[in-house]
Amino acid sequence: MPNTKSAEKRARQELKRTAHNRTQRSRMKTALKKVLQAETPAEAQPALKEASALLDRFATRRLIHPNKAARKKSQLAKIVNRLGAEKA
Repeated sequence: MPNTKSAEKRARQELKRTAHNRTQRSRMKTALKKVLQAETPAEAQPALKEASALLDRFATRRLIHPNKAARKKSQLAKIVNRLGAEKA
């Protein structure tokens, strides 16, 4: 239990931030799954664009590490490019 008023406030703030960050991470995971579940390059390209934008935004806000964002974007682009090569 917090002993001071400022510690109580910190605890309240932390609860709010944790809840918000959890929803943002869930949103990111959903965007990544959309890219992975796409069956055609036409479906995958817009999903990749959306996922890349989210990853960049969350890296800027330090919700995830910037290197993780770069790594995920690279992995997704590789998958989408492979999908395009198979269909061609």
